Amino acid sequence: MEKPQPSIEVDLGQVEAEGIYSNLVFIAHSASEVILDFARALPGLPKAKVYARVILTPQHAKSLLMALDQNLKNYESQFGPIKLPGEPRGKELGFKS
Repeated sequence: MEKPQPSIEVDLGQVEAEGIYSNLVFIAHSASEVILDFARALPGLPKAKVYARVILTPQHAKSLLMALDQNLKNYESQFGPIKLPGEPRGKELGFKS
């Protein structure tokens, strides 16, 4: 029989509770870490700004992947499939030439 995991009390400060909006993530890794840079790209601006960097062990990154997968399955069962933009066609690449 498995031992029950001890519960951990989480302190969420007011600033952290507001969250950070990100519509772009850059992912890098080394042998010992996975780095997630959460950025925001705005229309008409040539640069995206990184607002948060999260550094994980590969094991925690895999746990995050599995948790995201399960949560997205739950989301889609409740709200329907998440639609992603299709592949670019012809000369259109997010804009028309």
